Amino acid sequence: MRRSRFRRLVQRALDEIPDELAARMDNVVVLLRNQPTEEERESLGLGPRQTLLGLYVGQPLTNRAWYGETLPDRIMIYQEPIESICRSEDEVVEQVRETVLHEVAHHFGISDDRLDEIGIAPPRRQNVVRGAIRQREHRQQYLG
Repeated sequence: MRRSRFRRLVQRALDEIPDELAARMDNVVVLLRNQPTEEERESLGLGPRQTLLGLYVGQPLTNRAWYGETLPDRIMIYQEPIESICRSEDEVVEQVRETVLHEVAHHFGISDDRLDEIGIAPPRRQNVVRGAIRQREHRQQYLG
């Protein structure tokens, strides 16, 4: 699939987020990548046969007691792994939607277990992972 088409699918998925939730998304950027980096895979402890579709890296909104002057949280959506598990363009469309919404849920502080509990997590596929990494709080002290 062409990158421009994939980008439109991600944008369509973001557009599906209700306005009242979208307005609360704060300091987060969505990035399209071909593949996850080795560092990203290692941070989740993934084996060589596991596929990573998307990743949230940041401080969820629910954990932001002190939060300022920091780089944006990141949601990465990985095109090649998504395409590799889908058999048709229709499946790619649905998988992109599921992956984007899954990672956005992590930005709102919703865990994988909670997504399963409330019944909005997509069915798990063998060796397929969506991930979230919480950044440690980095507070700078200024000496004057």
